[in-house]
Amino acid sequence: MAGEEENSEFYLRYYVGHKGKFGHEFLEFEFRPDGKLRYANNSNYKNDTIIRKEVYVTPAVVRECRRIISESEILKEDDVNWPEPDRVGRQELEIVMGNEHISFTTSKIGSLVDVQSSKDPEGLRIFYYLVQDLKCFVFSLISSTSRSSLYKMQQSIKCLPDKLHSWVVYFSIELTFLLCRPNH
Repeated sequence: MAGEEENSEFYLRYYVGHKGKFGHEFLEFEFRPDGKLRYANNSNYKNDTIIRKEVYVTPAVVRECRRIISESEILKEDDVNWPEPDRVGRQELEIVMGNEHISFTTSKIGSLVDVQSSKDPEGLRIFYYLVQDLKCFVFSLISSTSRSSLYKMQQSIKCLPDKLHSWVVYFSIELTFLLCRPNH
């Protein structure tokens, strides 16, 4: 990726949710231009409370997120023929990369069967896999910020120089992402 492209504007927001028996349940995450990753997960099942986390990510993490989006080719897609949000739920994806700004809205997708039966299976398949990749990436980042994960990681790499320490943390996140990525 060119240096100019790397430094251009970047924003991503994903939301999936529905209103049902347990109230408004949703998952939402956002990469902001200042490097802040915001995450919220609200499941009222068995009186669970909302989980909110905010972390600042490194430029390397933002580059990886941009790469995932670029390689998916989602910016070439259009949601005109995708299923409309319904009582089952809705998904929203908004991306700003450089001069491109795109927003998608569709229903919740339960499986690839839903994708194949749509009016635009190819475009919806790209969306479906991108969302899976982004969720996995964000879950890896969020779980790596938990106190026990950070403590264990710090203990195992505390003797490393700072530059190598950053690389090891980034590598562990990348490895986690690759391990949970579906084959497609």
